[in-house]
Amino acid sequence: MARALGLDFGTTNTVLALADGGSTTHSMRFTSSAGESDSMRTALSFMKDPVMGAQALKVEAGQAAIRQFIDNPGDCRFLQSIKTFAASALFQGTLVFARRHVFEDLMEIFLKRLKIYADDSWPSDVSRVIAGRPVHFAGANPDPKLATERYNEALTRLGFPEIHYVYEPVAAAYYFAQTLKSDATVLVADFGGGTTDYSLIRFETRAGKLTATPIGHSGVGVAGDHFDYRMIDNLVSPEIGKGSKFKSFDKVLDVPAGYYVNFGRWNQLSIFKTTREFTDLKSLVRSALEPEKLELFVDLVDHDEGYPLYQAISATKMALSGAEEAEFNFAPLGRAGRKMVKRSDFEGWIAEDLGRIEGALDEVLEKTGTAPSEIDKVFLTGGTSFVPAVRSIFTRRFDASKIETGGELLSIAHGLALIGESDDIGQWAA
Repeated sequence: MARALGLDFGTTNTVLALADGGSTTHSMRFTSSAGESDSMRTALSFMKDPVMGAQALKVEAGQAAIRQFIDNPGDCRFLQSIKTFAASALFQGTLVFARRHVFEDLMEIFLKRLKIYADDSWPSDVSRVIAGRPVHFAGANPDPKLATERYNEALTRLGFPEIHYVYEPVAAAYYFAQTLKSDATVLVADFGGGTTDYSLIRFETRAGKLTATPIGHSGVGVAGDHFDYRMIDNLVSPEIGKGSKFKSFDKVLDVPAGYYVNFGRWNQLSIFKTTREFTDLKSLVRSALEPEKLELFVDLVDHDEGYPLYQAISATKMALSGAEEAEFNFAPLGRAGRKMVKRSDFEGWIAEDLGRIEGALDEVLEKTGTAPSEIDKVFLTGGTSFVPAVRSIFTRRFDASKIETGGELLSIAHGLALIGESDDIGQWAA
């Protein structure tokens, strides 16, 4: 019977894995109105009951939350990337139909929804939950102690008697280490939606038991979500008015670039739709030198095209992982929404982000005094590890035979569950 639950509460996706005893684990599966899956988008949606109103909210999580949000524009409160608020002292809660929800409430509601989706497969005999945490939380001036306190409160409400925290790349390393045939120094690079984390660990087998000595950690709040935004900023924003001008009396001024920050996350466009800023944007159409571009912007917002846009961007990014050129195709932009994108251009757009990712790698090697030749295996996990420019950071420094990938979405949760089964869990805890 399972007694350890691994929780990978991610910026983009959440995965839960159960230890079956010994060295085996399995992913928990969820069935919602959006279908069946072993991973859930870290998102929530709230919609009023047509009769009882806010007294009886219909709450959905994951893909079902996205579907509810898209099907009910303007009537649905949508939240995603909840994890990015965990370590922020500035985040004191958000209003959902006039009721304030703090981070702990949101995490609890999300996990309880997953429990409902899991139904009978949700275990009743879990004695401990092992939750992953990034080396460095996302956001400006993140407070990891605050994040842990918030996690503790939410998980305690779910009734877990024993709670432990393990760095996410350490969990991925533990998962990978099960396949090692000999002692090894392993570097794990975990590319999430909001953060990139590194862990350097020495694995050894003593008397048939796997042991580990942590050598060092580093991380940076840059990952796949930033790449998506860079693509939008270069492919889409110029087509809908960024960099264009408008007339104000006898002056010619730039259209405010702040409008385009709303593309940082797709759901922000629906929030933008209800703001004074959007009203101001619509008023600029009459005085714009290229009014057709701002009209396109207004149409995108009015028709809630944020999610389809991000799907198109994600498809192009994935295609560029296997080809030097790929098509970006987003019909709502008309002719401007269909163009070929070169991988070299994409790599130029994300150059600054790549520099920060490589800088964090330099940090863990330098502060531990570890030369690349002293590392036996490099394990890359997370969807962004497929981006060729990211992979080249490692192929330039390490022999190709040392680099391995696998379990991009599942490795952390399964590593957490396996750690939960060990007798020496303390040595793995963050």
